[in-house]
This record gives sequence, C-alpha cells and structure tokens, in this order.
Amino acid sequence: MTKKYNQLTLAQRYKIEALIKVGKSQSEIAQIIGVHKSTIHRELKRNIPARG
Repeated sequence: MTKKYNQLTLAQRYKIEALIKVGKSQSEIAQIIGVHKSTIHRELKRNIPARG
C-alpha cells in the first residue's frame, strides 16, 4: 500500500511562518494547520535558516 503525500500550500507556509513569529509551538501549529507535527518539523528544517 502506498501513502499519498500532499504538499503544503503557499498559504499554509505563510501561516506557519506567522505562527512561529508569535511563539506557537510546532504541535500547536500542526493542530491549527491540520497536519501532523512531523510535517511542521520537516518544513521548518527545510526552509528556516539555521541560527547561530
């Protein structure tokens, strides 16, 4: 059985960015967006520049 993956929309990505800026946790963001928390983690790992 194959799994079907859906890409995040641009609107979802902007919403994730906005929610991170106001201090929401990855779990809270996942619940708000309606995706698994690992989806948020991967998105942030891929698209947020490393700090430091």
